[in-house]
Amino acid sequence: MGYRGVEGFQHDQQDLTGILITNLGTPDEPTTPALRRYLKEFLWDPRVVEVPRPIWWCILNGVILNIRPRRSAEAYKTVWTEEGSPLMVHTQNQCTALRERLQGRFGKNVMVEFAMRYGNPSIASTIDRMQQAGVRRLLVLPLYPQYSGATTASTFDAVAEDFRKRRWLPELRMVNHYHDYPPYIEALAVSVERFWEQHGRADKLLMSYHGVPKRYLLQGDPYFCECHKTSRLLANRLGLGEGEWMTTFQSRFGREEWLKPYTDHTLKSLPKEGVKSVQIVCPGFSADCLETIEEIGEENREYFMEAGGEQYDYIPALNAESMHIDALESLVAEHVQGWDLAAEMDGAERKAHAHAKGAKQ
Repeated sequence: MGYRGVEGFQHDQQDLTGILITNLGTPDEPTTPALRRYLKEFLWDPRVVEVPRPIWWCILNGVILNIRPRRSAEAYKTVWTEEGSPLMVHTQNQCTALRERLQGRFGKNVMVEFAMRYGNPSIASTIDRMQQAGVRRLLVLPLYPQYSGATTASTFDAVAEDFRKRRWLPELRMVNHYHDYPPYIEALAVSVERFWEQHGRADKLLMSYHGVPKRYLLQGDPYFCECHKTSRLLANRLGLGEGEWMTTFQSRFGREEWLKPYTDHTLKSLPKEGVKSVQIVCPGFSADCLETIEEIGEENREYFMEAGGEQYDYIPALNAESMHIDALESLVAEHVQGWDLAAEMDGAERKAHAHAKGAKQ
């Protein structure tokens, strides 16, 4: 096996510290072919669908990829912007804002980039570009506040697979979760309070998270518990009493039981219980995307209103809001402790040793 080197490597190249933020991903465009490529990569990940590969290959390629891409493309068309998919736009903005903060705090020896677990820019291509630039220490920050094997662990898989092919590995650290991180909870709370100032309060605040199969919880995945802890901390910070809030789970796929209560079922039942106004926040989504804009903002609105609801509001994700960037900056600063980010490069000494051994660069 040949190992990937650094193209055009110079022995006196400046050493950098890299901060790589990642998110789930998005298709390149809202078309059926683009969705087929994206869904094939996403749904083939064994972390996402834990079904024996031969059986799942037949289901995925024989059924799902012949039906779902067209439907998903139509949904993406409803949220697509002139700049591209919302998730891509928001992640780019988060990266830019975080880069400005961290370079202002630590200096130009810090390189901040973003990648998507599925689709583009890929984790492998971004790590390659960062190593070509001289990144020798790498902190990976998946923008999933609550840990799950299907998200955070899958991101580690992609990083590890890339590292397996490299000659020179950077020192690696990874943020596993930040579901109870005080600055993150504060940013969520302030976003809700600002929404209340403009729109008033509803009868109930729903905190909706992306669902996973229930068996993941039974097999030890901490996601369910971390979602509930985020909700509890947010409710306490907002001063909400029992009955004024609840945790639900959205975006089911397939026929098996997923984490409950389901967001859509809950919204269909609440008006019968006398709840006529609801507001929904999605603390598991660091940026608005198809699942928040279309599924929560539109589809679930219809369920609630058709069931007799009178007022329905979606509170946007934190996106690149200043307090969110504050929280991410603080989180990164804590996780790079012990790394001297402002240190002088050691390339001169490395170059001297390399020249002594006959290197020309």
